[in-house]
Amino acid sequence: MHTRTVTCEGFERTDGLWDIEGHLTDIKTVPIMLRDRSDTAVEPGVPIHEMSIRITIDLDFNIIDAVSSMDHTPFRICPSIADAYKQLTGLRIAPGFTKKCKELFSGTNGCTHLLELLGPVATTAFQATHQAREARKEQDDEHDRPHTLNTCHTFDSTGEVVKKYWPQFYEPEKLITTREVN
Repeated sequence: MHTRTVTCEGFERTDGLWDIEGHLTDIKTVPIMLRDRSDTAVEPGVPIHEMSIRITIDLDFNIIDAVSSMDHTPFRICPSIADAYKQLTGLRIAPGFTKKCKELFSGTNGCTHLLELLGPVATTAFQATHQAREARKEQDDEHDRPHTLNTCHTFDSTGEVVKKYWPQFYEPEKLITTREVN
């Protein structure tokens, strides 16, 4: 009955910045009436929602620019909120980013669909820039603490991955203390 497609892509620019683009499309498999959009039914396969957001970032995840568009929406008024996402400019994708986005764009201050799209866009920023950030880090100091340390199960400082690849950050004493507490 319904298909939502979310596609996110990251592009390295010639000026050293990165464009991260997210695109969301909702389609139905049956005709649907959207009174504010048309007097006739929207046919199967024609988007009910088709929205995009593009952020331009540097390798420190500072948002230099943000642009959103709403090409298909169920109501004519929906695209009038698109410019609100310029408020992302000047923010940094870092701990607290999701909370800040919710503060800025929840409820009547934004679009539910564009707000939902910001999570995958932020994740794509990390994935798209990973190699460039690693190369930069190797040039700066190869002994820096990994940014992924303790961010998930795999990168637990008491775990086997950290022990193998970053032994200088392996914390077996933390594992013993944690087991003693539990």
